[in-house]
Amino acid sequence: MRLFIALDLPPTVGVEIDAIRQRLQRSGTHPVKWVRSESIHLTLHFLGEVADDRAPAILAALAAVPVDPPVSLRLEPAGVFPNLRRPQVVWVGVGDHFGGLERLHAAVGAALVALGFTLDTRPFRAHLTLGRVRRDATPVQQADLGAAVRRLPPPRPITWSGGPPILFQSTLTPAGAVYRALRPE
Repeated sequence: MRLFIALDLPPTVGVEIDAIRQRLQRSGTHPVKWVRSESIHLTLHFLGEVADDRAPAILAALAAVPVDPPVSLRLEPAGVFPNLRRPQVVWVGVGDHFGGLERLHAAVGAALVALGFTLDTRPFRAHLTLGRVRRDATPVQQADLGAAVRRLPPPRPITWSGGPPILFQSTLTPAGAVYRALRPE
């Protein structure tokens, strides 16, 4: 099964994310496959394909990760990966008031390493993915999208408390990925 660990978002964040996406969609015809609102989450670690029988150990490890005090988060301006000239992923940033998100990311990572997982070595950059640029996008279309993202006003100053990390299963379908939270049995 394809797995990742993430934090859920409160409805107020979803409403603001939808508004940002709509502003981008109105700004031009961009070659982007937009992520469905209900699928947007804050990924801490992507595990990829994992044997089904490993899920209970991952769930137990996540249950032991301390999340007290709760992580204090805020929306930050939109951006793209890797750069505005050739965007591939459109996202909205997530900031952390007191360093709790970085500590939570590290604690979840340590729990995963203890289970034998190898983690991504790139620096953690908290974000909410809005969409992915289609492979057939021309350089001009990519640059136009980058300019549209640069012109976006900052999001409303929404803050929220991040909950405990959740193990999600991702099933790829022709209509896009479908996510299901896994719970201990």
